[in-house]
Amino acid sequence: MRTPQLTFVLKTRFPFRLVTKSMFSKEQSLLCKFSLVMLFAVSFLMLIPVESHSEDVLIKRSQYLMGTLVFVTGVAPEEKVAKKAVAAGLAEIRRIEHLMSTWIPDSELSKVNSAAGKHAVEVGPENMEVLKASLRMAALTEGGFNIAVGPAVDAWNVSQEGRIPTQEELDGVRPFTLIENIVLDEQAGTIFLKQAGMKIDVGGIGKGYAADLVVGVMQKTGATAGVVALSGDIKTFGRMPDKEQFVFGIQHPRKEQGLILGRIELENEAVSTAGDYQRFIMKDGIRYHHILDPATLQPARGCQSVTIIAKDGVMADGLDTGIFVMGPKKGMALIESLPDVEGVIVDQEGRINISSGLQSRLMLVSEALSGRGHLE
Repeated sequence: MRTPQLTFVLKTRFPFRLVTKSMFSKEQSLLCKFSLVMLFAVSFLMLIPVESHSEDVLIKRSQYLMGTLVFVTGVAPEEKVAKKAVAAGLAEIRRIEHLMSTWIPDSELSKVNSAAGKHAVEVGPENMEVLKASLRMAALTEGGFNIAVGPAVDAWNVSQEGRIPTQEELDGVRPFTLIENIVLDEQAGTIFLKQAGMKIDVGGIGKGYAADLVVGVMQKTGATAGVVALSGDIKTFGRMPDKEQFVFGIQHPRKEQGLILGRIELENEAVSTAGDYQRFIMKDGIRYHHILDPATLQPARGCQSVTIIAKDGVMADGLDTGIFVMGPKKGMALIESLPDVEGVIVDQEGRINISSGLQSRLMLVSEALSGRGHLE
């Protein structure tokens, strides 16, 4: 069966700004729901005519890859160049998916998981690079980011029927979630999981890494600007044909899909959001969501959402979940300490915390400050 795709060709005598809603989907079981939202959020553009004589061509295509609906947009002086760049970008995502997806039985990471507790598995440079980045993110976020927490996520099963596991069940899977049991041998090019039953999943950082690679491929193919959107992990490069920056909206974590708390202009930057509103169940008035604290294996409680803006997609993607677990105080301190990293943290009480470098860039929507929410 052919992969469904959408293609848009716009010859822009009237350039435009692209407005999309930031969101995040990391499980195959929610593919349809989140893909439809992304279809409306990203495919149907808001066109703002301005005076210009640009003849640049914009090509936009979408495909189901890496467990979600991805969109690749390319801008180039000629249609054939833009088409070639977008096609190359999609091909690169497909290549990375076959290396890293744990949904594909013969992917490198699936082989690593199958060999847990038995032997090391040789992997290519891409997986080695992503694993090294994952361990760096784990160290930066004091263990908040953990690619080995999957067995605990499975125990909660928030994405499907949604049950609350017993403490005994969580204690039973704890040995499988220890990130120190991941052994990388760069010289041999191998990964070894010490504990049988462990499994790693780079879904929390792999999309950002893929976006970085795609941008490089598209630029080499001749694209002058574009957007790579893999669910809620988005990377931009260049500017739109009218020389305007790309404009993105940040989803309000307590309002219906599409209602944003603010807008931000991006250029050669990546943005990624993690939130407790993306996959959750409500039970006895308590929200149980999919972002677990690796220390307790319980849902992290300090934040409603964390949005990270960074130069690199791998940094934005890796930090949002880890900072969500760290909580607003430690998380914002980390953001402020890192070069070329900014963030917006909505804490559990709805307070909006904005990093110093974003305070003059983030355009808050007035409705975002209604109710309990207020600016910090």
